[in-house]
Amino acid sequence: MSFESDSRTPTPAQLARENEELRQQLLEAEELLTAIRTGSIDALAVQGPDGPRIFTLEGADQSYRTLIEQMNEGALLLSPDTTVLYCNACLAGLLEAPLETLMGNSFGQFVPDEFEEYWQKLVTDGWAGKSRGEMPLRTANGRLRPMALALNALGPAEAPVLAVIATDVSARREISVIRARVAAQNELLGLQQQELRAQAKEAAETSRILEGLPHIAWTASPEGESTYLNRRWFAYTGQDPENVTPALIEAHLHPDDLLPAMRSWEQALTDGEALELECRIRDADGHYRWMLGRALPWRDEQGEIVRWIGTYTDMHEQKLALARIDEAQHELRDNNAQLTRINADLDNFIYTASHDLRSPITNIEGLLETLNQELPARQRPDTVEPVLRMMQDSVDRFKRTIENLTDISKLQKDSTLPRTPVALSSLIEDVRLDLQPLMQTAAGELEIDIAECATVV
Repeated sequence: MSFESDSRTPTPAQLARENEELRQQLLEAEELLTAIRTGSIDALAVQGPDGPRIFTLEGADQSYRTLIEQMNEGALLLSPDTTVLYCNACLAGLLEAPLETLMGNSFGQFVPDEFEEYWQKLVTDGWAGKSRGEMPLRTANGRLRPMALALNALGPAEAPVLAVIATDVSARREISVIRARVAAQNELLGLQQQELRAQAKEAAETSRILEGLPHIAWTASPEGESTYLNRRWFAYTGQDPENVTPALIEAHLHPDDLLPAMRSWEQALTDGEALELECRIRDADGHYRWMLGRALPWRDEQGEIVRWIGTYTDMHEQKLALARIDEAQHELRDNNAQLTRINADLDNFIYTASHDLRSPITNIEGLLETLNQELPARQRPDTVEPVLRMMQDSVDRFKRTIENLTDISKLQKDSTLPRTPVALSSLIEDVRLDLQPLMQTAAGELEIDIAECATVV
């Protein structure tokens, strides 16, 4: 039997090539089956008329895929051309897209145009090993969601995939803002605590200083409420240190001093100026003693009053001494006024006396002159001449006395009269002549030694 050659019969070379292709397909099928049996693959991408379709496989790693599906981060597998081979439900929710629209499609549709270059760099670095970055992804509704991306190349060299973990960082950013706010508040609280510790230390140092003062010391708030009294106060008033009330000081003020003191204190609080006043405070025995009260505002660096610091200093003896001095000065003024009146009366007396005595002495002097004329010297007995001279000397001294009274009156009215030298011998002689009758009666003797001061001013 003979056979005719068919033009469509493959040649041995073609058969050998077809056998080799079939062998390769069989080998690939066996490798695929082996991979499916061993769980080395999770899904299959099958090319169809409408594009590639992804078929997921179930196997021994079902629990692992369940974990991936339930975690809070988005997870996906990308092919070298960024086709989505796998995507979990979390990422689909973050991108606001149905899961079926993600599988088998390019992931580039969710990358904003302005971040395309940055995305390509992350992909390139991810295929080279690992890469991380932050960028927004555009959701199916067009909104941008900030994401942290971690890319890592997986699988064998002949079928590599790019694993991507996407984490929503919008909540993390809110947490960062909250943390920053909390940190700022903590820092502010730390500064406040530090300031409070400094104020407490300052208050302790102030209390230590005020306790060492030998005066009553106190502090008050900026509003004027009493905040501290040192032990001098309680020792002076005999009050219980535990019984400190805002009106404790006011309760011990003298009723006559209470209203003026409170007015001065309120004025100091309003003006923020220093205060100084005098008042009487009742002691433990119920006696009122004069006190000098002072208060100064203590300001911070901003100039605000943080507290008032004041003292009461016992000035009772000084106040009484000033009262006695004032009384003495008042008495002295009265005495001066009385002396002024006496001097005025004396001036009147001197004027009157000098005027009234001048006429009689002038008459006596005229009579002596007449007697000298009527009684010639040769007819005068020896005892008459000395008596006439003594009478004339007495008249002269009396006239000088009247003149001296006038000079004294002038000196009292005008203390600027010129000072003149006086010879003591003549002055003493005049006085001796005035006292001569008394000296003769008493048989007295006058001894004079004015050699070293014959003249005085």
